[in-house]
Amino acid sequence: MTATAAAPPVRGLTESFWNTADFTGTGRLLRLYLRRDRIVLPLWVLLFSLPLGSTYVKSTAHVYSSPEQVRGFAHTILSSPAQLAMYGPVYNQTSAAAVGLWKAGMFFTLIGIATILTVIRHTRAEEETGREELLASTRIGRAAGLTAALILACSGALVTGLLAALSLMGADVGGVDALAFGLAMAGSGIVFAAVAAVTAQLSANARTTRAIAFAVLAGTYVLRAVGDARAADGPTGPLVWLSPQGWSIQVRALAGNHFPILALHAALAVVLIVAAYVLLSRRDVGAGLLAERLGSPVAGPALAGPFGLAWRLQRGALAAWTVGLALYGLVIGSVVHGIADQIGSGQAVRDVIERLGGSQVLEQGFLYMAFSIVGVGAAAYSVSAALRLHAEEEADRAESVLTGAIGRIRWAGSHLLFAFAGPAVALLISGGLGGLVYGLAAGDVGTKLPQTVGAAMIQLPAVWIFTSIAVALFGLLPRWASVAWGVLAAGVAVLIFSTIPGMPQWIIDLNPFGHLPKVPAEPFRLTPVMVLIVLALVIAGIGLAGLRRRDMR
Repeated sequence: MTATAAAPPVRGLTESFWNTADFTGTGRLLRLYLRRDRIVLPLWVLLFSLPLGSTYVKSTAHVYSSPEQVRGFAHTILSSPAQLAMYGPVYNQTSAAAVGLWKAGMFFTLIGIATILTVIRHTRAEEETGREELLASTRIGRAAGLTAALILACSGALVTGLLAALSLMGADVGGVDALAFGLAMAGSGIVFAAVAAVTAQLSANARTTRAIAFAVLAGTYVLRAVGDARAADGPTGPLVWLSPQGWSIQVRALAGNHFPILALHAALAVVLIVAAYVLLSRRDVGAGLLAERLGSPVAGPALAGPFGLAWRLQRGALAAWTVGLALYGLVIGSVVHGIADQIGSGQAVRDVIERLGGSQVLEQGFLYMAFSIVGVGAAAYSVSAALRLHAEEEADRAESVLTGAIGRIRWAGSHLLFAFAGPAVALLISGGLGGLVYGLAAGDVGTKLPQTVGAAMIQLPAVWIFTSIAVALFGLLPRWASVAWGVLAAGVAVLIFSTIPGMPQWIIDLNPFGHLPKVPAEPFRLTPVMVLIVLALVIAGIGLAGLRRRDMR
């Protein structure tokens, strides 16, 4: 008579995830992740911290040396809903340091990009490639990978905040004021690391996971932007309080230092991290909680070639990004008309508007600035679409496709069609919807619609530069293909730095968006547009040539 093996006991949630065995190996994985991120992690930590004192505070104090000049600059900021939407308001109009740090409000979103990419890189991406399962077969606990990734990302955010505070202290900013700004930045980064931890449990695909996390990041940014733009001549809009970036701005560093608001960051991060562990306990390794739809057992005629397969793989991301950018275009179109009437009727405000060139020029400047943000979003989609090639190769699916009568260039071109044409479609729809709403509000669709579409489409050559860099990295250095995201983040940072008074010209020239004509605020110029397009084609061509010559990984 043979003995029957007893079934292993089913552990409950509390027993499973508060058992120390589930966290075994966290330290070892953390050392591994630190080694893998030994270049990328220090780069974004230093990029978001050290320039604050010298670039923002000292340069602003040098240009605006008198209190009257500082107040004039602050009034200019507060009179522009476009600038309020991009960076938030200035709460201390007499301090050159506070006014100088105003544009650094964008860092509350940029650090979220860094922590999201860090967490997903070491959690869902590891599971998708199978490395997580391999490690789990050793003495590594089920929750060790998620824990190590959170420790790495949250520690990076905290170190960034502390270095930012030290940088500000070096620029003669008070210790308490500097600490308030640093903790506000760290709080935003930690919250979005927790967001990434949750989204990593939802989908089995790293690209989808990143798309969900970035959608949350973009949504909270839009909530803050709309709330601050509507508050140009009044109290803070209620939408700001639905956004972690809004909370960081409401800490009001150098303008009262509201430290209790940081409790909102801490509470939300704790709730999200606990939710991530709960969701982790309810799924299998390599699987996601969102069930993948089963395909048809027989392939349709559309899948007979590489372009049909690329359409099947790319259509979801293209639709999601197009809808998101279109909604943002609608928001822009709904607020742009009558900006001069929305920002108050005081004589000081009227004088600022006159110095800027009148209400029409103010509206055109708003369009260009607002759609530069849309351009950054389109570039993010474009980089993601181009890197789908890298994901297909890493998952060994590319090799299966290339074993047939399909060349590498044809295979790559099927995906690059979406990487180059997709952002054009998204920008066109975003500009068209925004221009239609703007034209209806102004009673002049015939003029406002082409202006708005032009403000959107002029971003395309700069978008293609980032696309081509992703293609070049994939073709020449596939191991470093994901660095394309770091290049995009650096481009956004340079876009912000380029508007700082006294910024060196060589730094400004690194920003592809900065070479474009500011349509419709200034006349269209063909030369810079053609230069960027030709440069993008050359870089992409070099990448495709590298793809033809190298071995498939």
